[in-house]
Amino acid sequence: MPYVNIKVTREGGPDGTGPSAEQKAQLIRGVTDLLQKVLGKSPATTFVVINEIPLEDWGIGGLPVQEYRIQAQ
Repeated sequence: MPYVNIKVTREGGPDGTGPSAEQKAQLIRGVTDLLQKVLGKSPATTFVVINEIPLEDWGIGGLPVQEYRIQAQ
């Protein structure tokens, strides 16, 4: 019974709020298909959860992601 948790920042969607429902469905289908193909796992018992994290709650290298991106340019 595989469980996959995908975390993404809440940005970049059609209205700036994150992935659309269609994009989430594609992620769920793609991960489920990959687990079936690579590991032989049954789609019926594969769980995929997508968490959208507000951009200000995400950090990389000790910095809020917005500051990290500015420094990385």
